[in-house]
Amino acid sequence: MNTITITKKDEIVMRLVHYFITEENYTPIIVHGVKDEVWLENSEAKYKIVRINSNYIHNEEQFKTDLFKIKNVMRQIKKKTVSFSMNAFNIFLDVNDEIHLEDDKNIKSIVLKDINNKETNKIEKFFPGIENKLLKEEKGLDLIINVTEDINAKTEKNNRIYEATFKPKRIIVTYVIMAICVFLFFVSFIVGKGETDAYALNLLGAVSSSAIRNGQIWRLLTGTFLHAGIIHLFVNLYSLCIIGTQLENFVGKKKFLTIYLISAISGSLMSSLFSLSLSVGASGAIFGLLGSMLYFGYHYRLYLGNVLRAQIVPLILMNLFLGFMLTGIDNLAHIGGLIGGYLTTMAVGIHGKSSKSDQLNGYIALVIYLAFLSIMLFR
Repeated sequence: MNTITITKKDEIVMRLVHYFITEENYTPIIVHGVKDEVWLENSEAKYKIVRINSNYIHNEEQFKTDLFKIKNVMRQIKKKTVSFSMNAFNIFLDVNDEIHLEDDKNIKSIVLKDINNKETNKIEKFFPGIENKLLKEEKGLDLIINVTEDINAKTEKNNRIYEATFKPKRIIVTYVIMAICVFLFFVSFIVGKGETDAYALNLLGAVSSSAIRNGQIWRLLTGTFLHAGIIHLFVNLYSLCIIGTQLENFVGKKKFLTIYLISAISGSLMSSLFSLSLSVGASGAIFGLLGSMLYFGYHYRLYLGNVLRAQIVPLILMNLFLGFMLTGIDNLAHIGGLIGGYLTTMAVGIHGKSSKSDQLNGYIALVIYLAFLSIMLFR
C-alpha cells in the first residue's frame, strides 16, 4: 500500500495557497520554466502578485538572480493585464541564514520557515488576519483533502460568475434603441419633406443649448435619437450594433440601459455647455458605451487584456482624434459621454468584481460630474 509523504515545505505551501485563494481572492498563474514555485495573481489587491518559492537560496548571487527572474515575470503579467503598476509579495521558504534580504522597489521579500505565530507575524502586517485564517490543525491527508475541497469550491464559485457574465444572452435593449433611431429618422425625413434639415431636427427635439437653458431639458435625451442624414444614421447604428450588443451581454439589460441613457444625457450636457449649434446623434451615448467597456475590460483584464490594449483603447483614441481633426463632429458630446459611461458603470457595478465601496465612489463621482455640468449650463 502506497503512503503519501508530505514534507514540511509542502504543508506550508498548501496552507499559504489555501489562504491566498480562499481568503484573499488570488488566482493561480501558470509560469513556464519554474520549478517548486507557486505564483498567484489578484489585480485588485495591494500586492498584485504573491509568489511562494520552495527552492533553497544559498547565496547573495542566487538571491539577486531570483529577483531578476521575478521582475521579468512581473513585466509579462503587467503587459498581459494592462496594469499601470505591478508589485509582488515574495515568500521564501528556504534561505541561507547568512543572506540579508533586501526589498526591491516593487518586491517585498520575506522568509517563512514555519506556520506558527512567531513566523506568521511577518505576514500579518501585510495581510491582517492571516494568523487566524490559516489552516493549522489539519495534517497529512486531511490537509490535502481540506485544501483541495476549499480551493475547488472557490474556483467553482468564480467560474459561475465568469460564465454568468460572458455566456451569450438574448439582446433586446440595443436593438430597441436602434429601432427608435430608425423610426425617428424617417419621421424627421417626412417632417423635413424629403430631407433631415435643421428645421425638422429642431422641431423633433435636437440638442439646443439655448432651448435647454430655457427649460426644454428633454432635448438632452431626444436629440441623441435623431440623426442628420442616412450616413450619420448608418455609422452610429453600426457602432451601436457592434459595441452595444457586447456590452449588453456583459452587464445585463437594466445596467446597459442605465449606462446608455446617462451617457447620452452627459454627452448632451457637455455639448450644450460649450456649443451653441444644434447637435444630434447617438455618438455621445456610444462613446459612453466605450467608456463602460473600458471600465469593464480593466476589471476583467486578466481575460480581456489584449482586447483592451489592442482594440478598445485605440478605438477611443482614434475616434477622439478624428473628432478634433474633422469638422461637423460634436467631439464635446463624445468626451462627455465617455466620462459619463465610465462613471455610470462604476456606480452600477460589475457582477463579481465591484465592491460596495467602489459603487459608492462611483455614485458620488457621477453625481458630482452631472451636477457640475448642470450648474455650469443653467447658471
